[in-house]
Amino acid sequence: MVAPSLKLQDLIEEIRGAKTQAQEREVIQKECAHIRASFRDGDPVHRHRQLAKLLYVHMLGYPAHFGQMECLKLIASSRFTDKRVGYLGAMLLLDERHDAHLLITNSIKNDLSQGIQPVQGLALCTLSTMGSAEMCRDLAPEVEKLLLQPSPYVRKKAILTAVHMIRKVPELSSVFLPPCVHLLHERHHGILLGTITLITELCERSPAALRHFRKVVPQLVQILRTLVTTGYSTEHSISGVSDPFLQVQILRLLRILGRNHEESSETMNDLLAQVATNTDTSRNAGNAVLFETVLTIMDIRSAAGLRVLAVNILGRFLLNSDRNIRYVALTSLLRLVQSDHSAVQRHRPTVVDCLQETDASLSRRALELSLALVNSSNVRAMMQELQAFLESCPPDLRADCASGILLAAERFAPTKRWHIDTILHVLTTAGTHVRDDAVANLIQLIGGAQELHAYSVRRLYNALAEDISQQPLVQVAAWCIGEYGDLLLEGNCEEIEPLQVDEEEVLALLEKVLQSHMSLPATRGYALTALMKLSTRLQGDNNRIRQVVSIYRSCLDVELQQRAVEYDTLFRKYDHMRAAILEKMPLVERDGPQADEEAKESKAAAQLSEAAPAPTEPQASQLLDLLDLLDGASGDAQHPPPLDPSPGGALVYLLDLPCAPPPPAPIPDLKVFEREGVQLNLSFIRPPENPALLLITATATNSSEGDVTDFICQAAVPKSLQLQLQAPSGNTVPARGGLPITQLFRILNPNKAPLRLKLRLTYNHFHQSVQEIFEVNNLPVESWQ
Repeated sequence: MVAPSLKLQDLIEEIRGAKTQAQEREVIQKECAHIRASFRDGDPVHRHRQLAKLLYVHMLGYPAHFGQMECLKLIASSRFTDKRVGYLGAMLLLDERHDAHLLITNSIKNDLSQGIQPVQGLALCTLSTMGSAEMCRDLAPEVEKLLLQPSPYVRKKAILTAVHMIRKVPELSSVFLPPCVHLLHERHHGILLGTITLITELCERSPAALRHFRKVVPQLVQILRTLVTTGYSTEHSISGVSDPFLQVQILRLLRILGRNHEESSETMNDLLAQVATNTDTSRNAGNAVLFETVLTIMDIRSAAGLRVLAVNILGRFLLNSDRNIRYVALTSLLRLVQSDHSAVQRHRPTVVDCLQETDASLSRRALELSLALVNSSNVRAMMQELQAFLESCPPDLRADCASGILLAAERFAPTKRWHIDTILHVLTTAGTHVRDDAVANLIQLIGGAQELHAYSVRRLYNALAEDISQQPLVQVAAWCIGEYGDLLLEGNCEEIEPLQVDEEEVLALLEKVLQSHMSLPATRGYALTALMKLSTRLQGDNNRIRQVVSIYRSCLDVELQQRAVEYDTLFRKYDHMRAAILEKMPLVERDGPQADEEAKESKAAAQLSEAAPAPTEPQASQLLDLLDLLDGASGDAQHPPPLDPSPGGALVYLLDLPCAPPPPAPIPDLKVFEREGVQLNLSFIRPPENPALLLITATATNSSEGDVTDFICQAAVPKSLQLQLQAPSGNTVPARGGLPITQLFRILNPNKAPLRLKLRLTYNHFHQSVQEIFEVNNLPVESWQ
């Protein structure tokens, strides 16, 4: 005997009483069989009850698609109980992917034309939930008529349905533009809130609507002023704030209307000042209104004093006990630091205090803002705070903190010695977290500061003697000891405490680096080259150095073995040339803003040197001219006298010393995408040590008026290449030139095949989802040849 069908309440109790998932599935399968049988029998009396049970099953995650047509039958019924369940089922079971949703268009049109308010409300709710573009175009006239109905219940739902229609079909803006001005005179807060939302959607999608509604700015100002000045109302007040939802929505609309418009901004300046000073901040509702006021002040063309007031409000937010409010304040100040730098600087101590927050997101935002506040006047004080934070910050923030300190020091360093001390402190504290170019930059900085060679080598020797675990620090120290070992032994540096060092101690320290299990192969290369250079800078016997070099001739690391074989050959066969080959590096000219003026001054001298006739030299002596190891263009370096040609072409391999290789020609950047202010640019780097590797940095910028959210960039390359996508720096690009998103692509191209790149971009912009798939075939030839 077949068990009878259950009522909805009994079904819920039985499902909740199931002890296992198998029992639950069994109960649902039996009941779904009863529901199907009832639908086949066409029972009109209990159809809505069966569909209600099916909707509950659907909410639990089980398939319920077989009830879609029953929804249409119930909607077409004349009974309200049937329509209520039918419309609910349509909202849950139908969407634009199913063609069946178009079949209810006529039923909705008929229900909207009736005068029964509950039925009209159901039809409007369904249309605003799952109405497609075709349905919106067909039913727009009926919704427009309902906007002016006397019933607030129907008008409120019609307004929200109009918002959905505008989002689906922006061309319908002209249909809903005239009723909005009339609806602004309403006193019902629900209708007023919906109207403000509708006007906001219209202004964001239609420039004509934006110009039209700038005329009603005085009316919006008056509505907001009435809300601010009215007393407590039990119906609309929340925590003592009069209808904060309506206030926030009006402020957002004013922000859109006042953006880049002087007259509208002037009209709302006094009101914004009144809201900013009179809003109660003891409750979260007041903080929400105040924060929206700050955003409006910063987006419109407000007075300078008003902008300072807004920054001060954000400064007060930093002292709030609520972490969400502090995070919002830090994020907002980070956006304002470029336009109102001096005003944000006043809150620098509070921002620095936020570095000690236990919440990781707060401390990261505080770090970003602290780095943005660094300038030439406060660089010393800010670096002290940031270096103290670096010593105690969480491991996941150390890389960002170290990189930020290095960049700020390079940009605002007051003196070269201070710059060197700052980098050394970072390398000592968080050497394993610094960027890959930190070693080369510090070597270049020390090499260009001739007056600080003795000071630098002593500082680095002391740091190396204390700790050999920080590999970047060990590499820089080994380079300096090898380059300026004679200054280390002289001991005539007055800037630090006297330090007596003998040759055996220096050699023992470098041997310790070579033998340490913590040393990377590159670090051992630096140490071995340093030992080799010390053979020309020390006065004692070189037997110990020769023994160490000969040991590494059989090293398993191919690079280190090659170095050792070359150096051993230099000792045995070409010892008379060793002093000239291992001479000190010439002074290095730094690239960057600090070197621009020096480059201009030396331009004339460079032109004269090009015009001067060059002396001819034998071809063999040109091979032996090994001093220009960096870029071969140093006109100031003094060359040794030409040596007699000697047999042995193996001398050419001695050029492969562990020093900076000549920089490759820069690869031009490429713009690959632009749409509505969103732009994607690619920049290229090929590391000299690995020419088969191409590093592509994709930078997404946004010059439009709306934020870009949920930004995802995906890439593909031909099968002969290998692609690795690094994590992006974020997924939101703020409007009007905010902080861009960067993402690194690592492409391995050992066969130097022509490079093609296929990109897919997905993001949300102006409340619309955007997906673009395109192929980039015009990549620079230098990126793969």
